[in-house]
Amino acid sequence: MSFSDLFDSGFKKRNEDHFAAIVRVAMDDGVISDDEKAFLDRLARNLDISEADYAIILEDYKSHPINPPVEYDRRLERLYDLVRMVHVDQIDGDPEHKLLNKIGVGLGFHAVNVKYIVDKALTLVGNGVDLDTFVKEIKNMNK
Repeated sequence: MSFSDLFDSGFKKRNEDHFAAIVRVAMDDGVISDDEKAFLDRLARNLDISEADYAIILEDYKSHPINPPVEYDRRLERLYDLVRMVHVDQIDGDPEHKLLNKIGVGLGFHAVNVKYIVDKALTLVGNGVDLDTFVKEIKNMNK
């Protein structure tokens, strides 16, 4: 096995675990709505999750660990990536905001603040900011 094979499999596993964590969040209420399913379909494509792996994860999403990043900056990076996916797909509306709020809590943001963080994140990404600006603005949003 080459070094690149190790990197690829580790990257693939991280994407699968990240996707499974989002599926777990979507299943929080016991049902994946049509809007959540559409979001998951697009996310699976963006994370390069095969149809076979997608089906396995949907069936057994609880077997994948939820590993939110410990570092605050890493959590912000994941939030930035997810919000950009939502923005690029031009997803809009209350169900998507609810799902992003759930995902925000899953990433380790406090439930009391997550709505404000997600709203700010959507605004920033909508304005086309880069990752560095995004992180800076989210960190300083209460100042």
